[in-house]
Amino acid sequence: MKKVTLPFLFFFVATSLVFAGAAVAAFGWTETAHNFGQITQGKPVTAEFAFTNKGAVPLIIHKAYGSCGCTGVDYPKQPIMPGASGTIKATFNAAAVGTFNKTVTVESNAEGGLVTLNIQGEVTK
Repeated sequence: MKKVTLPFLFFFVATSLVFAGAAVAAFGWTETAHNFGQITQGKPVTAEFAFTNKGAVPLIIHKAYGSCGCTGVDYPKQPIMPGASGTIKATFNAAAVGTFNKTVTVESNAEGGLVTLNIQGEVTK
């Protein structure tokens, strides 16, 4: 009896893990980097990163944040259903003259966990 039960139990656990791993959320990004080019000092600019949930379960963004205090981030707080779309907005405060390269980190239940979005440009007077 033990010889039959142990292989059956192993098969059941292995099969459950395979099917549990198949149902995930997944980002389908339009772009993950944005170049503002030259922008005017003192005028904040915003990049919108559009995405679609390409997965089989709701996509939940736990948090999204900029690499410094000069980048504000707005993201959907409600789950994004499979096939539905959303946007993450990154607003850069163009206070200092010079080139910039900033990131926005997105933490979610999507496959891979973390996603990094990039914004760059040059602030002129």
